[in-house]
Amino acid sequence: MIQQTAQRIPTGYKNSNIGVLPDDWDAKPLGDLGECLIGLTYKPEDVKEYGTLVLRSSNIFDGRLAFDDNVYVDLKVPERVKVRRGDILICVRNGSRDLIGKCALVDARVEGEAFGAFMSVFRSSHSSFIFYQFQSNLVQRQIRENIGATINQITNKHLNSFSIPFPIEVKERTSIASVLSDVDTLIASLEKLIAKKRAIKQGAMQELLTGKRRLLGFSGNWKKKKLGDILLLSATYSKTKFIDEGGNYLIMDMGSVSSGGQMIASKRTFLSADLLKIGDLVMPKDDIGGGNIIGKAAYINQDNKYVLGDHVYKLSAKTPETDTLFFSYLINGYAVNRELRKKVAGSAQLGLGRKSVEEQDVKIPEEKTEQTAIAKVLSDMDAEIIQLEQKLAKYRMLKQGMMQVLLMGKVRLV
Repeated sequence: MIQQTAQRIPTGYKNSNIGVLPDDWDAKPLGDLGECLIGLTYKPEDVKEYGTLVLRSSNIFDGRLAFDDNVYVDLKVPERVKVRRGDILICVRNGSRDLIGKCALVDARVEGEAFGAFMSVFRSSHSSFIFYQFQSNLVQRQIRENIGATINQITNKHLNSFSIPFPIEVKERTSIASVLSDVDTLIASLEKLIAKKRAIKQGAMQELLTGKRRLLGFSGNWKKKKLGDILLLSATYSKTKFIDEGGNYLIMDMGSVSSGGQMIASKRTFLSADLLKIGDLVMPKDDIGGGNIIGKAAYINQDNKYVLGDHVYKLSAKTPETDTLFFSYLINGYAVNRELRKKVAGSAQLGLGRKSVEEQDVKIPEEKTEQTAIAKVLSDMDAEIIQLEQKLAKYRMLKQGMMQVLLMGKVRLV
């Protein structure tokens, strides 16, 4: 016989249909706290390069409003589909199930604009608090449970029925929303700083890798050469059948290099064939879809950790007078990578031939010391960006942890 142990409820807390809550909190359906509004339906001929902005799923990124992909309509927009400051904009229908439920808080920048038919707006006087509940695991789970079986959507009826933890005291709701908003502000400032650092690095690459700007102490000639004269290309067989999650080595294959040229290997093996060494480069030669990783080069920074997989080339220096870290930046730079991508062939599966890589022209410093100095400047920039990205990831995790305890009343703000 199975015995069930009753959950011990701490003093000052009570049980509810959504879990244990403080005595002075309630489990409230969203429909009791505000109203859900249906968006604007428009025709293709209504879309213009001017007019009223129609907010869609593309206008939400990471919980904030985004304006990289806008649609405008030239027609009389009913007042009922115009957003107000404090509204919660929600994606309720989309081709991708993962986008259902993503949301953003409407601010003064878009007040009076419209929202589309695949979106809903939740309007409430408590929106600053409810906005974070929409991001919580509790509400996201309710969304996942109610997405249609044939159409990726949630209805306003579903939204109105979702229950959230709701502090009775206005002061507590305000305090929770304020703390989480402060963390959001910190995250946004880090994202802006990272974007700025990346732009600075991109500018430095364009100048240093073309010789437009020379580092102090260098004035030697730059020569035009072919990659095949400097780097030795090789390939190997598939190691798919040797994959073992407990393996000592990471496999560098087609999926192990990012579109930015970073190593993202995850498949492991015990097979020690084709071990890569520090200074080797790995370049994807095949891809499907857009082929964004073809022609990128990842720099191997550790001995006896990575093995060469299939669908990639290994590029190694032919002489000690070559700094391969410099060549990883040179190959990943816009000018060289653009030329390599022009040589990609195929339809369903794209490919970059060995000869196309070997015959690629590059202009490089004759002195290895200058190559090394340029690589050092760029790698220091990368290290700073990586540190900031790690800090950003920590703050995002911190926010998730804070939401889990604050939005359920597990931790109370004094």
